[in-house]
Amino acid sequence: MADPILQIKGLEVAVEDTPILKGVDLTVPQGEVHALMGPNGSGKSTLAYALAGHPRYEITAGEVLFAGQDLAEMEADERARAGLFLAMQYPVEVPGVSVMNFLRTAVNAARGEEVPVREFAKLFREASKQLEFDPSFADRYLNEGFSGGEKKRHEILQMALLKPRFAILDETDSGLDIDALRIVSEGVNHLRGPGLGVLIITHYTRILRYIKPDVVHVMYEGRIAKTGGPELAEHLEEKGYVEFGSAEAALAPR
Repeated sequence: MADPILQIKGLEVAVEDTPILKGVDLTVPQGEVHALMGPNGSGKSTLAYALAGHPRYEITAGEVLFAGQDLAEMEADERARAGLFLAMQYPVEVPGVSVMNFLRTAVNAARGEEVPVREFAKLFREASKQLEFDPSFADRYLNEGFSGGEKKRHEILQMALLKPRFAILDETDSGLDIDALRIVSEGVNHLRGPGLGVLIITHYTRILRYIKPDVVHVMYEGRIAKTGGPELAEHLEEKGYVEFGSAEAALAPR
């Protein structure tokens, strides 16, 4: 087994003094894809934002090591430069900032040096083709007027250009039609490999039919309630979260 890129021990997180995570233990070896499932309100997105360094999500106890570094001692931008990436459930619109300028600025910041314009343009074209992302969007303002699928493709396009060491995909499947889900999933599968750890946070099972996880975790009431192989996702699709005390199903919306 590869060394862990992410180690979480007894993590507790509060939002505006309200405890949300109540002792999370989770380890993701480098190169593996883990899925984090659970009913609404179980704390999945709280974990994502706490790891990314959102200021509203306060780590009150426990330890998080990212590539051996104490994540709590790092600012959000330091975490990103160290190779941590978050694809958000609801990507924000940024009027006045073009897609191309945003992406090139992000890549320059991650690399710590200026990428020549011609080199970056080539990288952008190649990644856009892989994700079937219309390159004419390069001059549009970030996510402004984008469909849900276009926003999610753009998130994975960022991931392809930034080449993170660990990616958190927070309900990337939310709001996607079947074609957009396939394209986004193919993009993730193209990027997965020994140098990338992935945590897919999802409420449903359908994305896991396209991106095969190595390990599946179930979060319930702020803790990891169960861990297993890909068959655990299939079990959840059949039984839902009833055994954890929730009546919610883990089925794709009809």
